Amino acid sequence: MACSLQAGAFEMLIVGRFVMGVDGGIALSALPMYLSEISPKEIRGSLGQVTAIFICIGVFTGQLLGLPELLGKESTWPYLFGAIAIPALVQLVSLPFLPESPRYLLCEKHDQAAAEKAFRTFLGKEDVSREVEEALAEGRMQRNIHLVSALELLRTPSVRWQVITVVVTMACYQLCGLNAIWFYTNSIFGKAGISPEKIPYITLSTGGIETLAAVLSGLVIERLGRRPLLIGGFGLMTLFFGILTVTLTLQDHAPWIPYLSIVCILAIIASFCSGPGGIPFVLTGEFFQQSQRPAAFIVAGTVNWLSNFAVGLLFPFIQVWLAGASCPGVPSDLAALRVRADPQSRGWPPHWRLALLA
Repeated sequence: MACSLQAGAFEMLIVGRFVMGVDGGIALSALPMYLSEISPKEIRGSLGQVTAIFICIGVFTGQLLGLPELLGKESTWPYLFGAIAIPALVQLVSLPFLPESPRYLLCEKHDQAAAEKAFRTFLGKEDVSREVEEALAEGRMQRNIHLVSALELLRTPSVRWQVITVVVTMACYQLCGLNAIWFYTNSIFGKAGISPEKIPYITLSTGGIETLAAVLSGLVIERLGRRPLLIGGFGLMTLFFGILTVTLTLQDHAPWIPYLSIVCILAIIASFCSGPGGIPFVLTGEFFQQSQRPAAFIVAGTVNWLSNFAVGLLFPFIQVWLAGASCPGVPSDLAALRVRADPQSRGWPPHWRLALLA
């Protein structure tokens, strides 16, 4: 994509976006699954939030590099695309040195020596007997169970509620209205009297709020639990979306109302990243046994990206139909209601959670 301008071929942009889309789809399923399998149960939720944290850091870095003083000019946008190659090269060099998932080695490859070595590498200690025994206990339950496909997972009655929970939370991850927030941010900042030259710098606050909220969520998730953060996040989003609907409707009636809209935008972003932005991926890794986990992430990833595609395809028409109005996130309510029916999964082995949700 960085060479598309010099080559005069916009097709290179399309191909580049396609390759990045394939990579993003794979990474957003493989990374949370890998993290859930290598994490000690005491900090599994915190490490699971790493995915959301680095997504937020990526957004903030993109906003920073997009400033006019850096790469946000018409003459330098190819270099902005080229900057993407730096983290890609870092991953390409470092990933081959990462050990395989110890639970994968133990439960699917039946290589206990390699699994123990991987556990020692990740945990930094010699005595990993407790972790090996936990993985073996899960493996014994699945000794005669083959790796299930996505279709088989959807047809399994014992995991029906887990699948429904993952589907609802993943769909709401995209459909909760955050994409509309990004669409309206610059126009709302402009209505508040901020000059167009300063809007890119004010927009940095959204990326900063995202990152701080995601980090805070990772620090408290093991203490508060998954369900309160999800219910609280989606509930607060619904509340602030309702307030934002009113402020956008009445923004010409008083000079202070547009500033209230800015506060609502930042509050919606913080609410999303405090729970809904990362916990759906954590739940997908915790709700299913080793033999079901790959299929579960296939289902979750498919719902996530189909919802994202639907938003990108339908949102312009919805925006015209609503004539610029913003609506409270009904999907946020659905997710909060669904999560309230689920038990906490913090620190529980998969077979315990399955027994409670069956």
